[in-house]
Amino acid sequence: MSVELTRRGDVGILTLRRPEALNALSFQIIEQIGAALDEVEKDDSRFLIITGEGERAFCAGADIKELRAATPLEMGERMRRGQQTFGKLDRLRVPSLALINGYAFGGGLELALACTFRMATANAKVGLPEIKLGLIPGYGGTQRLPRLVGEGRAMEMITTGRPVGAEEALAMGLVQEVIEGDPMTRAMALAGQLAKLSLPVLGFAREAVSRALDRPLEAGFEAEANLNNLAFQLSDSTEGMAAFEEKRDPEFKDT
Repeated sequence: MSVELTRRGDVGILTLRRPEALNALSFQIIEQIGAALDEVEKDDSRFLIITGEGERAFCAGADIKELRAATPLEMGERMRRGQQTFGKLDRLRVPSLALINGYAFGGGLELALACTFRMATANAKVGLPEIKLGLIPGYGGTQRLPRLVGEGRAMEMITTGRPVGAEEALAMGLVQEVIEGDPMTRAMALAGQLAKLSLPVLGFAREAVSRALDRPLEAGFEAEANLNNLAFQLSDSTEGMAAFEEKRDPEFKDT
């Protein structure tokens, strides 16, 4: 298996294990990622970290030899399948973090873009270089990148294929943090912080923010109010407010 799903406490860790090919994505690996995400959806994990084996690459993109061998019909079907697989991260019941350790190009960056959060090591380089192959991104990059960094920056990255380093990615909002020190230690710290919170309320927050990207402002306000009301009806909100007044840590039950 080129994809390994392990656990550290209540945190799932999905690792791409194909270091000899810079963890490049074959069609089979995308299927394995989908199966791993299905497993996370069903188990009792409270957070998911996605990373690549080694220090050189998170994921260097698609397997070009495999792409060249595909027919147009096969290519279209594979692109739709990849979009559906990465889309599972949008709907996953737990937040996810792409720990970008080194190169994240093409489909590798598109996988990271589908995660809730992105952190990068100082040596990270990210980009969508498909234009240099006579192609365009096919696993959601043309849709997710503009939502993160704006149309102008996304257009420049996609039409030139120019890679950006970790600090530039941070400045444009593509990643939330450039990690100093051990990457997994920092990723686990974020995971531990969010794992203590109410999963359904985290889900409401993620949904509210996502709705801000695809609807007018007034409709977004309405969605926010409705989701806030749903959170208020949970026993977790009662516990959270009581804990605040009593100056103690809340004990959420996801109910």
